[in-house]
Amino acid sequence: MRKTFTLTFIVLITIALTYALAHYMKMDSFAFAWALNFLLMACVLNFTEALKEQLVSRYYDEQTWERGGKIYQSLGVNFYRKLLVWIGWEKLNKKSNPVEKNTEALIHLHNRTKKSELGHLLILIIVLGFNIFVAFKFGILQSLWLLGLNILFNLYPILLQRYNRPRIVRAVKISERR
Repeated sequence: MRKTFTLTFIVLITIALTYALAHYMKMDSFAFAWALNFLLMACVLNFTEALKEQLVSRYYDEQTWERGGKIYQSLGVNFYRKLLVWIGWEKLNKKSNPVEKNTEALIHLHNRTKKSELGHLLILIIVLGFNIFVAFKFGILQSLWLLGLNILFNLYPILLQRYNRPRIVRAVKISERR
């Protein structure tokens, strides 16, 4: 019951903060697109951290069309990884969540990729809704900030998690054999 209350509270706070943001900022501006993404990232992070159970949906399993990650490589996921290193995100992330070389740590990392993907997927859908609204109300050109930042901040992180997760699974299997 407490978990349900906490999750509901987080959703209600997110709705209130998003409403306030939309009310006080021009929805067709870069600042709104930036603020909306980071507001939702903070709220969704709290939401996914409040989910204590493991995410076991088949959605998170590697699909046949994903084998080897060739599709993600062709979409530029390696360039995106280099971009994250270049801006310092990778260093910051490793500092706050260091990866140890044991099976338990790899399993924890595997589960973190699922939560991260879920969070970015939720944000992607919410921002896409705002993107469509802004495109209809203000025009397609005015909605490009939302679209561009949504791709950069949410779509590519989803692709990156889906690219990395099979590699982590292989590392877990190797670690368990030892």
